[in-house]
Amino acid sequence: MTVRTILGLLMLSAIMSCSSPKALEYRNYSNFQILTAGFNASAVSLDLNYYNPNNYGLQLRMVDIDVFINDNLLGHSSLDTLIQIPRRDTFTLPIKVDVDMHNIFKNALTTLLGQEVTVKAVGRMKVGKANIFISMPVNYEGKHTFSIF
Repeated sequence: MTVRTILGLLMLSAIMSCSSPKALEYRNYSNFQILTAGFNASAVSLDLNYYNPNNYGLQLRMVDIDVFINDNLLGHSSLDTLIQIPRRDTFTLPIKVDVDMHNIFKNALTTLLGQEVTVKAVGRMKVGKANIFISMPVNYEGKHTFSIF
């Protein structure tokens, strides 16, 4: 056997032994803050708490999501930094959402009255290990109650 054949077999066995990572599990959010407020656009930040169900640590490279409330676009969030994710543990993902205020006024009454709204996040994230990243879909939908009273 040549060295090239041996290296090819080793690479093939390494690729086959690697399983694709399980999806990260959303737990809750915390530290909600209004960064800027305006009539046309605003910015909010919050920490999303996730759980990594994998037996190995991961790296999160990029997040690009759209956030909807009751199927109305609330805003867009992008994160392009390297975050280390521990194995079988929770971690925090700090995000900043640029809010389109024209769309938020559609949901203002139900939100102010503390009624339950449907929050949806749709987009993509890149996760990986050893600087090899794959793109995974983000597709979260849940009922939440936001009240200022």
